[in-house]
Amino acid sequence: MPQRPLATALAGRLRRRLLEWYARHGRSLPWRATRDPYAIWISEVMLQQTRVETARERWPRFLTRFPDLRALADATEQAVLKEWEGLGYYARARNLRRAARALVAAGRERLPQTAADLARLPGFGAYTAAAVASIAFGERVPALDGNLVRVLARLLGERGDPRRAAVRARLSAAAGQLLSTRRPGDSNQALMDLGATLCLPRRPRCEPCPLRAACRARALGLAARLPRRPARRHLAHHHVAAGLVWRGGRLLIARRPGDALLGGLWEFPGGKRRVGETLAQACRREVREETGLDVTVRAPFLRLAHAYSHFRITLHLFHCEAGPGRPRPLGCEAPRFVALDELGRYPFPRANQKALEALRRSGVWRPPVRAGGRRA
Repeated sequence: MPQRPLATALAGRLRRRLLEWYARHGRSLPWRATRDPYAIWISEVMLQQTRVETARERWPRFLTRFPDLRALADATEQAVLKEWEGLGYYARARNLRRAARALVAAGRERLPQTAADLARLPGFGAYTAAAVASIAFGERVPALDGNLVRVLARLLGERGDPRRAAVRARLSAAAGQLLSTRRPGDSNQALMDLGATLCLPRRPRCEPCPLRAACRARALGLAARLPRRPARRHLAHHHVAAGLVWRGGRLLIARRPGDALLGGLWEFPGGKRRVGETLAQACRREVREETGLDVTVRAPFLRLAHAYSHFRITLHLFHCEAGPGRPRPLGCEAPRFVALDELGRYPFPRANQKALEALRRSGVWRPPVRAGGRRA
């Protein structure tokens, strides 16, 4: 067991101050008004990599669509991905369904009650398991997210890298000391709110903080510099060419392989431009490699920038005319031509959603006119 970084008496005083502050200043969030472990789990997964305001809007909609474990387990992957559309990090949605299916297959109608048991399920990392166990079931286990790491590193004056196991152990031990015996979930949420509203990354608001008197970083004038931040990574950039491939009044779409980035989502076929290629050449080649179709690139439609966690892209979309033959799943799954009014049934990644929105705004919900006046 790691050494206790806070004196016992001090930890007791801080616990009380923290819960008193939370009672007055804790954020009013809809998932805090329920005791349903399933609903709490959905909120915790949704809040990973998603802004609170976005989750506030989408959480009730998801629960209306999939109100319990069995409804989620019985849903198709495509239905779950469609409901998750726009939230990003789609592996979260696939893992929600996988975990629900595993529990229902085992004859369970409710989530396990301990962090150790939850952590055995798909998609449950250490944080999610601890958050659900403490908030939904009252287990006294710290839920160490980015906000808690920041608050605790400053409280302890911790100058080590929080990614190191020894540093993480010290922060976790301090978090455990700050958990109420009777209300551990409230303690975890109080620390989360402290990090989200006062103990901010770059401009901490120390004066209203209930822990300020004991904060070592504040005493040393280091609050804005802790925790130690990793060097900013350089994000690779790629130019991606994709086709709005028309046949009659239909557009070609294809599903991404399940084990790929954005797996299970649909997109307009395309891919990275190679050295020496024009964007139009890249579009033609990528459509052929993915679907076996030869296309004629007619006109550029849209260019948009989009960022993922590890790289950035500029997406270049072209209106294209499909040649003869049926599309085949060569570098994709289930390619098909879809009527325009049916596209809303398919889950698309955000970049493709932006393209669809631009297409709607442009009013070009029909094949482009080619030279000579005939439509593609």
